[in-house]
Amino acid sequence: MFREMRRKKQILSFEECVEILQKGTSGVLAVSGDDNYPYAVPLSYVYNDSKIYFHCAKAGHKIDAIAKNSKASFCVIDQDQIVPEEFTSYFRSVIAFGNARILEEEEKRKAIMLLAVKYSPDQEEECSQEIDKSLPQLCMIELSIHYMTGKEAIELVRAKNS
Repeated sequence: MFREMRRKKQILSFEECVEILQKGTSGVLAVSGDDNYPYAVPLSYVYNDSKIYFHCAKAGHKIDAIAKNSKASFCVIDQDQIVPEEFTSYFRSVIAFGNARILEEEEKRKAIMLLAVKYSPDQEEECSQEIDKSLPQLCMIELSIHYMTGKEAIELVRAKNS
């Protein structure tokens, strides 16, 4: 169902992929958009227990696309160091594939709290108060990961192994 990576030496372990998702601050969600054109949008997110959560408006392109086709991918770039003299970049990235769904009212609070605490870790009380105010107009999406893969530049592999 999912393609095997050709450059097997460059594959990141599951643990490395999770680490990248946990520490990343933004990623790109890709869905099947209008007229089946790919629609990719950068956004803030939180990773928790093989799921990625993000918030959005209750109406718009993302919501329409997910309602039409729940399959989505999410990409996080951990490193992208351009090395001009070698005509390359030293990169590390993860792509997660899964199904997206709009969370029900009772599920939203937990998900938005995870997101808020990630970006404002020392302000849990303030986060909770802000969430109380904005929860009714807030939409939360959960991407359940079915398959995940990560890759890094061969130069980074060699540096780890030396």
